[in-house]
Amino acid sequence: MPLNEYMQFPNIDPVLFSIGPLAIHWYGVMYLLGFAFALWWGGRQAERSPDWTRDKFSDLIFWCFLGVLIGGRIGYVIFYHFDLFIADPVYLFRVWEGGMSFHGGLLGVIAAMYLYARVTQRQFLAVGDMIAPLVPMGLFFGRMGNCINGELWGRATDVPWAMIFPSGGPVPRHPSQLYEAVLEGLLLFALLWWFQRKPRGTGAVSGLFLLGYGVARFTVEFFREPDAHLGLLSLGMSMGQWLTIPMIVLGVGLLIYAHKNSSKT
Repeated sequence: MPLNEYMQFPNIDPVLFSIGPLAIHWYGVMYLLGFAFALWWGGRQAERSPDWTRDKFSDLIFWCFLGVLIGGRIGYVIFYHFDLFIADPVYLFRVWEGGMSFHGGLLGVIAAMYLYARVTQRQFLAVGDMIAPLVPMGLFFGRMGNCINGELWGRATDVPWAMIFPSGGPVPRHPSQLYEAVLEGLLLFALLWWFQRKPRGTGAVSGLFLLGYGVARFTVEFFREPDAHLGLLSLGMSMGQWLTIPMIVLGVGLLIYAHKNSSKT
């Protein structure tokens, strides 16, 4: 198909608007929308739970928000640009240059949940089950931010819905950001919402999230362009795929653990 017949991705300004020297970026707005959704949806769930209140949940979500920001940045630097960090450790703090890792953000959230559980004397997996259903919509908004920025596009393809991204050269590519927004975001949220409607063993919701995200991300990586400085690693898999394997294994383990413990009660 001739190049002019493929969809041309509009070159959208990553800055939504500016107030004096302060620039408001689309990506930052997407993060705020994900945070706002988590506060709203999670607050509703907390009010219906005998173990939570809206105030207690608000404290938890604040801890997790910090975990996302700190862990996401550290994870991005360590997993994808460790060479730049070694050459210039200050690179870690240059957040205005962009760069966040989901896997790093996940580790940051896990650390935040662990600290919150210790301080409030709650069961760690119960805290995880409260947070897990809120993550997919944050991923949805984040991937939409990637799409608006015209970044993290997919591999070259000739499918009819391929897009030509300004930063990806004159090559039609998979809109992999949208694939991730749907699979890791909307569909995973719907699956977790349906799953938690019935009583489950402690850790089951967390396990399904890890398994669902891992499978979705592993699949989409076949359509997403590998990082140029990393390429494909061992067994022809990308860094994103290697990082999801432990999530899948842990997710299956948690589901088995939750099922066995629920059957004893």
